[in-house]
Amino acid sequence: MAFFIGRDREARRAYGFDEVALVPGLGTINPEDCDASTKIGGTPLKIPIIASAMDGVVDVRFAIEMSKLGGLAVLNSEGIQTRYENPDKILQAIVNSGPEEATSLLQKVYKEPIKEALLAQRIKQIKKAGGKAAISAIPKRAERFADIALKAGADFFFIQSTVTSSKHESSNYASVDFSKICKKLGKKVPVIIGNCVTYSAALSLMESGAAAILVGIGPGAACTSRGVLGLGVPQVTATVDCAAARDFYFKKTGKYISIITDGGMVTSGDICKAFASGADAVMIGSGLAKAVEAPGRGFHWGMAMPDRYLPRGTRIRVGTTASLKEILLGPANVDDGTQNLVGALKVAMGSLGAHNLKEMQLVEIIIAPDIKSEGKVYQKAQKLGMGK
Repeated sequence: MAFFIGRDREARRAYGFDEVALVPGLGTINPEDCDASTKIGGTPLKIPIIASAMDGVVDVRFAIEMSKLGGLAVLNSEGIQTRYENPDKILQAIVNSGPEEATSLLQKVYKEPIKEALLAQRIKQIKKAGGKAAISAIPKRAERFADIALKAGADFFFIQSTVTSSKHESSNYASVDFSKICKKLGKKVPVIIGNCVTYSAALSLMESGAAAILVGIGPGAACTSRGVLGLGVPQVTATVDCAAARDFYFKKTGKYISIITDGGMVTSGDICKAFASGADAVMIGSGLAKAVEAPGRGFHWGMAMPDRYLPRGTRIRVGTTASLKEILLGPANVDDGTQNLVGALKVAMGSLGAHNLKEMQLVEIIIAPDIKSEGKVYQKAQKLGMGK
């Protein structure tokens, strides 16, 4: 529904995770009987959670552990892991820097050239340990890095930027041909493209040959794009719209293109709402940066933070709270919905009567902006549970 925000100017209402709630139906299911697995580009994942390609979240060791637990971790092909042979000292320097110097330090650190041989080596290290290897590249480097990914044996190739479209204009360089890259990698390496937030943009990227679409512009905990650029769409509305494009494309072509909600999820409840909005998987950064195995040592920073001209991210402290296994599969030692994410998802599915994620996408959603505060006076006053 559109509203007039001024004379002859309409604006559509959009919704985020805190503004909606999920409604149980007629039946319930034992959570142990609920199937939370998914597929991306035909490749099965036991759990529908993907670790975002951020240097404070994913390195080789983290990617291997994430694979063992049934998920997927994406390595930043243009980050510290591919610029430095031994990145530990660099990571420690970033962690030790003060808030006022963190941005300038990262800009300096990321001036070190990317080493293509090191990128191939990282992929091979993950594969050698039995993990699924996924890497992320920005559009202008995508074609070259796609070749490296294919030769090194990567399982997934992500093409990501703040806003990605299939129709990019420039007088200074040639537009990236996503169709060409998708055809080159073929069925061997699924190509996931993002980020977008609208029906038309998602549909256009699907027509380019993407195996999955990343949904989300600016919702990440360490991202400042919404403040710097003033753009974005709240994640519930963005996911619903892009999922509608997926369903239309499937009816039209018979090809199912997965929707991955990327960013903005703080608790397991947010993750549940993402799937109810139509997601096939979710991509998380800050929630997984809290893991003991995360290279950021309790810190997390945005992918666009090191930009030399217009930084659009910040470094935040998330702390180290538990092992990756505890965060994903439990048992949880906190009551705030930041641990045992998969367990919480299955309990929600059981409570909603959803046997699998496809059924989860069909549950009733209501607009409920007071859902998190209703009846929580004591929690809020004492800063406990949902009142933190």
